[in-house]
Amino acid sequence: MTLKRKEVGALGEKLAVDFLKKRGYKIIQRNFRCREGEIDIITKQGECLVFVEVRTKKSSGFGIPEESITPVKSRKLVDLANIYLQNCSSLPQSWRIDVIAVELKPDNKLSRLEHIENAVN
Repeated sequence: MTLKRKEVGALGEKLAVDFLKKRGYKIIQRNFRCREGEIDIITKQGECLVFVEVRTKKSSGFGIPEESITPVKSRKLVDLANIYLQNCSSLPQSWRIDVIAVELKPDNKLSRLEHIENAVN
């Protein structure tokens, strides 16, 4: 079955959430949206708030998923994290931005999932 781009992204995010939960992360929010953009997953690891950008691809053509995080996208993720933090005073002060790269096989099964902590500084 061929998935549309949005469905591929949703599948990648589901796989990322499952991965994080299995590793003890507490999911706080999915798909936080504001005028400036969206954060895919907001989670907590111990006393650290973690903003997660999920990049999903169905083929390795044009590079691997994590290579699509450009300097502009990195700055946008930092801005979005700061917007979220301004509205939530009860959250931990320690935070980071991670990237989860998901590659799917042609049959939509997981080929590779890589969690890159502190991917954006």
